[in-house]
Amino acid sequence: MEKLPPVEKVYEAWTAVEDGHACLGDDGATCTVVSSDGARRYTVRRETGADGREVYRSNDNATYWQGYAGYPVIAMLMLEGRVPLDLTVAGWFAGVDWHAVNAAHKGDYAAAVAAVEAGRGLKKERVTHARQDAEKVLEALAALDVAVGRNGAKVEELG
Repeated sequence: MEKLPPVEKVYEAWTAVEDGHACLGDDGATCTVVSSDGARRYTVRRETGADGREVYRSNDNATYWQGYAGYPVIAMLMLEGRVPLDLTVAGWFAGVDWHAVNAAHKGDYAAAVAAVEAGRGLKKERVTHARQDAEKVLEALAALDVAVGRNGAKVEELG
């Protein structure tokens, strides 16, 4: 993967997986992901590109506009077993409304993660463990010979 996401996107993916908001499709090549606030549904599709490489296409903002794997893509890769997923660590971030937390911190993802960790009373050892696990996910992403791209499907507003 050429352009890596901010490490904090891994935390958002953990929440999506832990909360059951990320579901692989029966076809094995799609994943639907509901946002942490329940307001939107994203679609991720794994395709074969013109060069023969796998391409993960998503309509989440990060993947669509920034060109890096957003948390829905990371969640799909976790569910596929292509990047590490420690369900114990993911459980520490269950139920987080990342949309609200990120908005409260004006898009400062590091501050948002720190606020969640502090609000949950995570001890230093768990904070360090989570950060190390998130870094392992980024290392695995960097090692994948896949690309990410835009999915032209309309984001489904859920209400």
